[in-house]
Amino acid sequence: MPKGTLLVIEDNPKNMKLVRDLLQIDRYQVFEATDAESGIKLAREQQPDVILMDLKLPGMDGLSATRIIRADAELKDTAIAALTAHVMQGIEEEARWAGCDEFIAKPIDTRSFLDTISKLVEKSRQQVGFLKQMEAS
Repeated sequence: MPKGTLLVIEDNPKNMKLVRDLLQIDRYQVFEATDAESGIKLAREQQPDVILMDLKLPGMDGLSATRIIRADAELKDTAIAALTAHVMQGIEEEARWAGCDEFIAKPIDTRSFLDTISKLVEKSRQQVGFLKQMEAS
């Protein structure tokens, strides 16, 4: 049984493979998209626990996609982690402002990566459980 479901939106095949392999080794189910538009569509279909969002994508960028996800009633509480190699001054704040819960810089620190993912899955599941309790009340 998977520990959780993750959607990885990443256009670089090598980065996608690394992230996928790390997540699958730790028993997560992984869905993949190589651009923001198909990633948003897949998120709506699969309702993942966590979305890992590359910020530099072909077409729509990851920050714009994050804003769309946050505006979607069905996805707005899904945990999102920004994933980027372009660590410039202010980009982490911009990612958080767009709605990202975490910021993961590339190259990925494999030691802390899975800890971060585990915390995000737990946070996401707690949020969903809380919302279901509120709806039942």
